Amino acid sequence: IVTDSSDPLSYDRRRHFLSPFPPLSINYSPRTATYFRRPLSPPSPLDNSTRSNMSLTLSQQQRLNRYPLATASAQPSLLQQVGMAGTAAVITVTFIHPIDVVKTRIQISKEYAAAGISGTAKMVVKADGVLALWGGVNAAWMREASYTSLRLGLYEPCKVLFGCTTPENTTFLKKFGAGSAAGALGSLAGNPFDVLKTRLMTAEGPNKPSLSTVAKELLAKQGIGGFYRGIDSNVARAMVLNGTKMSCYDTSKGLVVQYTGMGKGDLTTQFLSAVVAGFCMTCTVSPFDMVRTRLMNQPADAKIYNNAVDCFAKIIRQEGPATLWRGFMPIWMRFAPTTTIQLVIFEQLRGLMGMKSL
Repeated sequence: IVTDSSDPLSYDRRRHFLSPFPPLSINYSPRTATYFRRPLSPPSPLDNSTRSNMSLTLSQQQRLNRYPLATASAQPSLLQQVGMAGTAAVITVTFIHPIDVVKTRIQISKEYAAAGISGTAKMVVKADGVLALWGGVNAAWMREASYTSLRLGLYEPCKVLFGCTTPENTTFLKKFGAGSAAGALGSLAGNPFDVLKTRLMTAEGPNKPSLSTVAKELLAKQGIGGFYRGIDSNVARAMVLNGTKMSCYDTSKGLVVQYTGMGKGDLTTQFLSAVVAGFCMTCTVSPFDMVRTRLMNQPADAKIYNNAVDCFAKIIRQEGPATLWRGFMPIWMRFAPTTTIQLVIFEQLRGLMGMKSL
């Protein structure tokens, strides 16, 4: 170890803290006329972080600086982060899917809208049975495995790309931008399954089509482009949704920790932050969700709306601006538990992988 004579942390002090065995000194005892060895007295105390930093090699310190968000001994790969997010999403959607079915029916039909949440659920069960509430769940699994896995799993890497490396330079706008970027990438991957899911959820009658039947019909009548119908509104929705979700969750968690003293890894902290994020998401996403549903549910052989802007304009002109928030309660009822369960499971999986909370 090279030291400077002017450095207060002398060689002996470094040696004392870095060596697994304390240095010894040779001492003489006049009473017994013998020499004996004893450990040197420790130097002035240093905190654990200083001692830890002193024992790190240069390459290890450079790695920590390059990945400031990592807390595990080895930084999990991008595939692992996406896999954790996908697992959390698929588990969550299995329980939340009936609420999504009710929400979608209310958005596409004035009859269902007039019946309300419980009335719509009763009408669906009476007409097609209880399993109709899980109509299109297979497409929902595929959507979550592609779309949600990316928009959750890519959030932290996107934060690093947006410069969120320290608390001082991590702003709400940067968090929103990172969440929006991850949401847009996930939406591009999940749009085909989103189209199929919407069609299967709105199918009525005893002879419901299968996932493969809907996919073949769509491909035959509209080609590959049919699977990307509503892509513009879906990407816009995903950017607003994920930007709002992750930035509000991230910021709310910091406020909960600041004012309550609870840790970021506490389930109570995660629950409260997720509830706030779910409500904020509902307020910002409802109009985009309405437009997306209308665009994706157009008949295979007809085109009612040209694009998202045209759909926005026609809904406002023909049905009034309030229609954009039709289904607000079922959307919130879906977002609140979805966001909570999804983020809590994702956070727990991150803990198992040796990572700290978001």
